[in-house]
Amino acid sequence: MDKVSVWLWCDGTAEEQATFYTGLIPDSAITSVSRAPADYPAGKAGDVLTVTFTLAGRSFAMLNGGPGPTHSEAMSLQIDCVDQAEVDHIWDAILANGGTEMACGWIKDRWSLAWQIVPRRLAELMQDPVNGPRAMTAMMTMKRIDVAALERAIAS
Repeated sequence: MDKVSVWLWCDGTAEEQATFYTGLIPDSAITSVSRAPADYPAGKAGDVLTVTFTLAGRSFAMLNGGPGPTHSEAMSLQIDCVDQAEVDHIWDAILANGGTEMACGWIKDRWSLAWQIVPRRLAELMQDPVNGPRAMTAMMTMKRIDVAALERAIAS
């Protein structure tokens, strides 16, 4: 595990979430599943208590803490996508699993965790002093980022 890792609060869904996330992102795996040694307020002895996993080599952990804190857009996971095909693959998987589209490349999964699905080309264009303003204007009209539409916007 990294010296500093991200912990996410869950209401009994930690293993299900970690399984979905690690199946979605290459170079990812569940590294441990810990079970409660005794009953606790949100569960029983033997229930999954924590799950640790990596997403593209970065450490994360989930705690089945029960009802309580919920996720918000104040924390999101950004995925650096090499191309439109990768954007579409991840976006479609989250959407098909109960996700909700948001604006500007953001999508919430069915557990309300916010994701930013960002093609590298958008990041390149946003840093360009000439094309950046047109790329940003085009991006602001999108839910899923469309690289071809960005290219058309900067060409006009």
